[in-house]
This record gives sequence, structure tokens and C-alpha cells, in this order.
Amino acid sequence: MHRSGIISGGNWIVDHVKLIDNWPPQDALASILSQSDGNGGSAYNLLKNLSRLGAGFPLEAIGLVGDDADGRAILADCAVHHIDPTQLRRANDVATSYTDVMTVRSTGRRTFFHQRGANAKLAPAHFDFTTTKAKWFHLGYLLLLDTLDTLGADGRPAAVEVLARARAAGLLTSVDCVSESAGRFPTHVAPVLPEVDVLFVNDYEAEQLTGIALGRAATLDRGAVERAARALIALGVRAWVVLHFPEGVCACSVRGEIVWQTSVRVPAASIAGTAGAGDALASGILLGLHEEWPMARALELGVCAAAASLRSPTCSDAVVTAGECLATGRVLGFHALPS
Repeated sequence: MHRSGIISGGNWIVDHVKLIDNWPPQDALASILSQSDGNGGSAYNLLKNLSRLGAGFPLEAIGLVGDDADGRAILADCAVHHIDPTQLRRANDVATSYTDVMTVRSTGRRTFFHQRGANAKLAPAHFDFTTTKAKWFHLGYLLLLDTLDTLGADGRPAAVEVLARARAAGLLTSVDCVSESAGRFPTHVAPVLPEVDVLFVNDYEAEQLTGIALGRAATLDRGAVERAARALIALGVRAWVVLHFPEGVCACSVRGEIVWQTSVRVPAASIAGTAGAGDALASGILLGLHEEWPMARALELGVCAAAASLRSPTCSDAVVTAGECLATGRVLGFHALPS
């Protein structure tokens, strides 16, 4: 079968984004300067970004939403962005998942208050790969999908079954995590990796999985990043580890290749929020991999898409076509590689 397209399952969230003047101490006041609703969650962000990037292949959704205003808004947004909602099912007994995103205007830093909602009930039975002609299946976020994160009798999370069925049906697989602090990475993420062709992780998540300290900001250790990426391959990832951080991204292949791409020099005054930047990065990279670009070219589109997303406090509203993202990135230039 000739395969084309990306099918993505996992978190479908409505973000209620508030831009605030400061982050207050407990019992104190912050003022909301503006507010808007936007898409959130790995599956939703990825597919909407791919549409806005101008992906010329089918986009399909898998997930659960509530039979409520937020759920209806998600389905309407899928129609606008030409995302096939056939497997985006409504649950009558639970609300659509939502997140209150508090973004501080002066720093762009954000804090999330999350209602897990319908996403918590997403189960292996909701995933059907028997009819799709998609080339890639993306699942996210691990550690924020209660039923799929549940450990079975074999000690592995239920997400393993979903990814194994996708691979058996002929799809390539990619996965993203959420940066939780409950210490579950070794027990709930590591067992999934042998079913994953491309793993997306940030620096914090890589440290949790490998125990290798990567440093922070200007002290980021390039050698440690490469060691961590290789350690993740050793845990079973089948093709590529994509390890990202504010300074850029490092990709490591199962064959030992290392490819670096630093981030775009986005002026601080242009940054309205960082929510969704990691998903924008993944969207650009997966678009490139779907089109069988070299990894270096895919990484460039990834960091340029991430840079574009920074111009809005929402996850996807500032993402533009792939050509526009690349052109802007090349005009602004890229940071130097860490030492």
C-alpha cells in the first residue's frame, strides 16, 4: 500500500490563555491583560500546525472530546483545517479537557492549570489502524493520558499496545511526553521506546530517562546532550531521538549520526508566549520526515516553525506556511552551537 499522511492521537485540549502582568505570590493579585482560547495538546497542536504549515498530505485525528462547547469548537476547528475527525469521538459522560494557561507578559513564561477530562479515558480500543493509509502515527503526550499510561500485568503501559498495532499496520511511529515531576519516566516511558521510530524529548525529559545532567541555558553541555541522545537510542528507540531545548535541537540516529540545529534568533520583544513551541518543532520535523527530507533540513523547518509559534500566546495561531517559516528563520539567523 502506498502510504501518505499523518494520523495523530492523544491529547485534545482547549487552552484558555490569559496574558497576565506578573506571577503573584500566594494570596496576592495579578491582572489579566488579555485572554483568548486556543488549541492545546500534542495531537491537536501537531495536526493544526501541519495544516497551517501547508502539509500536502492527509491529516487524521484520534481522540476523545466531551459533548460540550469546547468539544464542538475542536470539531469545528478540525473542519477549518481539513483534519479528518472520523476517530475523534465524543464522550457523553465527561467534559472536554481544558487548560488555563497563565502567561506572564514580560517573560513569556507560562503556568498550566489542567483539567484532564475526556483525555483520561482514551484507551487502546479507541485506536483503529485497519483502514488508514497514513504513513506516520504520532502519539502524545505520554504521562498525560491516564488510561494509556496505566501499567498492565506485564509492567508496561497500555500505550505499548497502541504503538505496536500501529507498527504492525505498516505505520512509522513517533511519540512525545509531558514534563511531569512524579518520577514515572523509567516505568511509564522507557518501556514504550522499543515501539517508537522517532522520540521527541526536551532536556528535562531526557535527564529523567537517562540520568545524564545536561546543564541549563548558557551552561548547556553539548557533549552531555549527545551522550543522552545516544543513551535514549540504547533504550530501544528504533530510528531517531530528537532532543530539544531553548538553544536548539540535537538528533541522534540508531546508526550513530548526530545532527545539530540551533534555534532562531527571535527578538525578545517579538515573543508573546512559549506555549506550543515544542509541538511546532515536532510538526515541522515530521513534515520533513514524511517528505523524506534529510534530517538536517527537517530540523531547520522544526526550529523555524517553533520560532513562528512564539509570536502568539496560543499554540498555533502564529504558525505560517513552511516556506514563510524558513524564510523568516534565515533572515533572523540562528544561534551558535553550544560548546
